Amino acid sequence: MLLSSRRLRAMLLAAASVTLLAAAPPAPVPLGIGDPLFPHLGNPGYDVISYDVSFAYGGSNSKPLDAVTKIEARATERLERINLDFSRGTVRTVEVNGRDAEFATVDEDLVITPRGTVEAGEPLKITVSHTSDPNGPKGAGGWVRTTDGLAMANQADAGHRVFPCNDHPADKAMFTFRITAPADLTAVANGRLLVKVPTGRTTTWLYRTGHPMATELAQVSIGRSSVLRRTGPHGLPVRDVVPTDDRTILEPWLQKTPDHIEWMESKVGRYPFETYGLLIAGADTGFELETQTLSLFERSLFTEPRRPAWYVDSIMVHELAHQWFGNSVTPRTWSDLWLNEGHATWYEALYAEEHAQQPLEKRMREAYKQSDGWRAAGGPPAAPRPAEPGKQLGLFRPVVYNGSALVLYALRQEIGEPAFELLERAWVSEHRDGTASTADFTALASRISGRDLSAFFQTWLYGQKTPAMPGHPDWQSAAPGARR
Repeated sequence: MLLSSRRLRAMLLAAASVTLLAAAPPAPVPLGIGDPLFPHLGNPGYDVISYDVSFAYGGSNSKPLDAVTKIEARATERLERINLDFSRGTVRTVEVNGRDAEFATVDEDLVITPRGTVEAGEPLKITVSHTSDPNGPKGAGGWVRTTDGLAMANQADAGHRVFPCNDHPADKAMFTFRITAPADLTAVANGRLLVKVPTGRTTTWLYRTGHPMATELAQVSIGRSSVLRRTGPHGLPVRDVVPTDDRTILEPWLQKTPDHIEWMESKVGRYPFETYGLLIAGADTGFELETQTLSLFERSLFTEPRRPAWYVDSIMVHELAHQWFGNSVTPRTWSDLWLNEGHATWYEALYAEEHAQQPLEKRMREAYKQSDGWRAAGGPPAAPRPAEPGKQLGLFRPVVYNGSALVLYALRQEIGEPAFELLERAWVSEHRDGTASTADFTALASRISGRDLSAFFQTWLYGQKTPAMPGHPDWQSAAPGARR
């Protein structure tokens, strides 16, 4: 049978269309690394080495900031697409290894299609030009509006609400921050100030970390602040960032920090970073936060008289302790959160006992009474239940604070004080600047104590009921919901 040229051409075009459709890549999809509590966080296929994040702040904390995020990474597998976590901003352009790349936003992922496939082992340089929007639901994390500017609160899953990143603590990286702001404002960030460049009506500030950091610990603050400097143990630079009008009223608190650092060093060894200090913000967050080298505090913690002085002191130590437990040694998954908060609560309580006659045993006995209720409400310490969607702060329940400090108390009772203190020092030393898991901690405890502690940890970390307290067989935990 003979076909007309018109019909033949139509058939060829149809066949070509089918071929093109068959060859079309699948639609972009959001990815995650499968964290039990935040399965959408993080992305497979690459390891971030460094971030270089630039922000331009125009003076209004209700308007999006212009931003550029540069990421240096290395591919760990063959990549035809690259996913970054990012939301609450507009992406303008993306480059991969110096070439324009296609991109799409899907849920809370930025999905990038480079011009060529990136092979495993190859370097990966990504540049994203975008905005960073401080407007969002209250309590959702990311930028926090202060009375005079902005600060960051990215824990647990909100780093990507500020800049594109691999937003999971398992992928720590070095950070550089470049902040341009009106000349009458002060900009601060994690790490140390390298250079400050005035250019007429604006000033650009450049900060760089000396150690790797998780995205949830990033901090940038812009406002009418004063930077107060002092010296800590071994010549450690200590800088506090406070509202300028509050310098005098806050000084009695700020001057305590060097002694706090010295006390923590006596317990677990040398402070792990290049600087430390407090960032006191005019904001009602409902929490304090251990952002790396510059812990975030609400102004009201220090200015409202209803809190006793020993309590404020111990909260300052809590956030300081996180610099070792959580920041230097970072949880590999969010289920390992008990290692952060349990240790910070432990040293908070120990400091209160040694400096304010607040008995540790009394606090632990009270925690034991409530422990079964905490486990019923939030899960056991090392297997916490996920927070409700959009309410990530719900993860921070009593069981990961006093409930997890109770585990450490039981461990000290079980293996004795000398072995426990040796374990604490070894933990922060052996895993410094890295990530570590609950399994790493339990293995180290067994090694140092010279005993197999797997049965002990199984019941204390994963049991639905609180085990008997070593050395205190009379301690009782009330049934969930029972009156006490």
